[in-house]
Amino acid sequence: MKIGIIGGGAIGLLFAAYLQKGHEVTLYVRSAEQKKLISSYGISLIEKGQQHISYVQVLLIDEWKGEEELSIVAVKQYDVHSLISIINDIQTAQSPAFLFLQNGMGHLSLLHDLRAKAILVGTVEHGALKKDARTVQHTGAGRTNIAVFSGEGTEAAECLQETSGDFPFAVREDYKDMLLQKLVINSIVNPLTGILQVKNGELIENPYYYTLVQDYFAEIAAVLELADPEEAFGALVSVCRKTSANTSSMLKDLQNQKKTEADAILGYILGEADRKNKHAPLVHAFYSCIKGKEPGN
Repeated sequence: MKIGIIGGGAIGLLFAAYLQKGHEVTLYVRSAEQKKLISSYGISLIEKGQQHISYVQVLLIDEWKGEEELSIVAVKQYDVHSLISIINDIQTAQSPAFLFLQNGMGHLSLLHDLRAKAILVGTVEHGALKKDARTVQHTGAGRTNIAVFSGEGTEAAECLQETSGDFPFAVREDYKDMLLQKLVINSIVNPLTGILQVKNGELIENPYYYTLVQDYFAEIAAVLELADPEEAFGALVSVCRKTSANTSSMLKDLQNQKKTEADAILGYILGEADRKNKHAPLVHAFYSCIKGKEPGN
């Protein structure tokens, strides 16, 4: 399958390095410098202490023409709005299929503006750390869950699932449940590690932090009206344990003085709290803490 991957961050590099093994991959990046480096030297994937070099075609984002069978969008959530405008301006006809891999659920309302025959959304369980413009470290193996958001996207989804090899994909029935499960984990792990400046595992290993996690989870579970809070909390603890040595994406962004995805993750929960007239003092507090740490604020 011809696959275009839009975004040269950690997830974009990781997906390009693995998917090129079974597909014809084109990576679309923002900077001419990154394009030149990857075109010349390939993508350097570091996995379990070993380095693997993968070569893919690399173009700039404004060179995307929608000619691939599947376009995987791997940019941050706050870039989705402008990217959709760019895509709609560039393409001359409806593209076959898109797969969006953003954290949170704030971007879902934007997807209705995209001209596409099929739109899929996904959640990524892998840990990935971008070391430089062409190097990504696979810090934790997992899988990518995908589900159809609109249109007829089952063919592309099933193709990924059948050809994924050592980079597994799983097709889910309900995109809302799938994204909600990831949202709960992201809304707790990301802001708390960002504020406390700790790795994921400390949230459950430190008894004081663990008490905070429990209280915070209870508030989010009430706002989102989770059907099975006990199962959701177990999944949260499991992720913290499996990724105990990892640095969350929000903590990385703050350390690198970059904008975070607080609006996409916590902003969505705050919107739900307002809509349902529910109190969410911890969500408000942690949202303010993260936004206050962002550059320029």
